[in-house]
Amino acid sequence: MTGFDEYAALLRELSTRQRGGERAVAAEAERRRALQTTVDQLGRRLAAQGQRLDQLGQAIDLPMRSVPAEAPNAPAVPVGAPPAAGSVAPTAGSVAPGGGTGAPVPAGAQAPGTGGGVTGGAAAAPGRPGVGAYPEGTVPGPRVGDPAAELAAAGQLADEADRHGQQAEALAQRPVLLPTWSAPARAVAVYTVCALAGSLLMLVALIGSPLPATGLDLVAAVSCAGVPLLSFLAGQLVLGRWGRPVIGADTPPGRYVPLGFVICALVAPSLFCVYLVLFRLLS
Repeated sequence: MTGFDEYAALLRELSTRQRGGERAVAAEAERRRALQTTVDQLGRRLAAQGQRLDQLGQAIDLPMRSVPAEAPNAPAVPVGAPPAAGSVAPTAGSVAPGGGTGAPVPAGAQAPGTGGGVTGGAAAAPGRPGVGAYPEGTVPGPRVGDPAAELAAAGQLADEADRHGQQAEALAQRPVLLPTWSAPARAVAVYTVCALAGSLLMLVALIGSPLPATGLDLVAAVSCAGVPLLSFLAGQLVLGRWGRPVIGADTPPGRYVPLGFVICALVAPSLFCVYLVLFRLLS
């Protein structure tokens, strides 16, 4: 092989390595762009979840400022100890803990105490045993892992948070009173209970009245006119207060006014007539 052939072979090998390096750089740039896109999407999802949590907190009169903004601090590990499972490394822009200088950690740089880089004294590897950057302090252990896997895990947690948020919204869209019942059944139950309560009041008035329980006396007039009206108004108030959902309270609840008026107007006087018949039979 002549010198020119060797030169051509080396040139081809150099060109191949250069193209391989360019492809590796392009792949790394594409991976970084994909990670950044995923981070942006996750950030938007978290912001939307935070807004929805604010709305839910306002609906139940529990503002978010009363909820702890941060989780309790992770237990510190001694300097030089192996990384603890689930511990989080200092993020970009955070201040180095312990006895360091307190300067912010730039993006892409190794945080103090993480063990990154080569050994080069206290300036190159603060926090290592024997170097002297943290002689008596403790630093949190680093979190080692693939960024893509960490983002995938964060996405799964965001999905789970979305599911729990949807469940909370579904529960908040139900009325407080008889949440599993339909609106007509709830209205019928409320008006019936109010009418029965009014009939008990009529019975008490009938027993304690000195007037005779015959004819259209005062007790009969109040029982046939006033008590059904009061029962109807009580049913209206109950449905208006506890018959509306926690979220979407601007929507008026289903009060079913004609149905309630008919129930109260029929049940209370009918029971009053039954009371009169029983008193006649017993007297």
